[in-house]
Amino acid sequence: MRSYRDLFRTPEFTPLFLSSAALTAAQTTGALALATLVYRATGSPLLAAVSMFGPSLAQVLGATLLLSGADRLPPRRALTAISLTFAAGTALLAIPALPIWSVFLVILTQGLVASLGGGVRWGLLNQILTKDGYLLGRSVFTMLSGLMQITGYGLGGALLAYLSPHTTLLLSAALYVVSAAATRWGLTARPPRATGRPSVRTTWRTNGTLWRSRPRRLTYLGLWIPNGLIVGCESLYVPYTPASAGTLFACAALGMLLGDLAAGRFVPPTLRPRLITPLLVLLAAPYAAFALYPPLWLAAVLVTTASAGFSASLLQQERLMRLTPDDLSGHALGLHSAGMLTLQGASATLAGTLAQLTSPATAMALLSLTSLTVTAWLARAGTAGAPGGVLLDEERAEAP
Repeated sequence: MRSYRDLFRTPEFTPLFLSSAALTAAQTTGALALATLVYRATGSPLLAAVSMFGPSLAQVLGATLLLSGADRLPPRRALTAISLTFAAGTALLAIPALPIWSVFLVILTQGLVASLGGGVRWGLLNQILTKDGYLLGRSVFTMLSGLMQITGYGLGGALLAYLSPHTTLLLSAALYVVSAAATRWGLTARPPRATGRPSVRTTWRTNGTLWRSRPRRLTYLGLWIPNGLIVGCESLYVPYTPASAGTLFACAALGMLLGDLAAGRFVPPTLRPRLITPLLVLLAAPYAAFALYPPLWLAAVLVTTASAGFSASLLQQERLMRLTPDDLSGHALGLHSAGMLTLQGASATLAGTLAQLTSPATAMALLSLTSLTVTAWLARAGTAGAPGGVLLDEERAEAP
């Protein structure tokens, strides 16, 4: 797979791309509306952060119970059902005067469903493109995510200026239905990638298989912790600047898009392992400056610059796919997605707690320094940015 044109000539890539676009737009628009709704109702930075990233907290539960379905369910049927479930849950959140405990119950349910979605979607992408094309294809989806986040947060901010959060949530639910339609009528009905019935026992056994390999285990930690902490910084945009949070979210998405474009299209394979640590440093360092309360224009520049560092995840995912057999690719990518989102949700909770005790700006700076510390430890452990030959020899020795 040599070019983006080749990607879009590949059967089923475009429908999967379009369904993901609608899904991401729905998630970002709905998340901003829900966080605004909760913050207006409670005045709590903690509850606003958890409401926005709360579904992520349920990912760890889904990863221990449901993830074996990522390779053992028909992909088209599973993705369609997931989008429709999110549409129904988001419509429920739009009910006026819904108790706060009910809001978080819906968020928990959505997180459980989402834990399965990442494995199904990215396992199907790996199946459509093969491992040689996965990095380029995944970079397109990550750039799409950035573009649709810019669109979604911009649209959400504009809608919230003229409409209520409840109405904005209903529009988000409609976008989930569009995603389900693109999946149902755009993809081929494929059989599951692995045999057997999904079960909790199978999920545990496969998780153990994936986790026992040291290179895979360290790669997972590198994928989960540093960027999860920075998403905690992002969860504080609303309390940091309530009137301009949409601007910061859009700048974060723009930076992520630019970073993924560079990493997916222009970085040669031999250079990729050496760029992981510098990108993770770039991701965290700018947020330390928030302790100085920069003006909005400078905060936007810092956020855009930092978010380019999220492209480290692409390079780490390519490494993960080299370490994983084809029949476990969906489960492996689902575990990555579930773990990453769980850490993001936990970091949002930590960020909200720190902001309650100090201030949003101080909390951002503390999370930045913690992310830099973890990145330094990972580099020393040999996962982030170690010389390519040394790490690859270890990977070949321990991969199944």
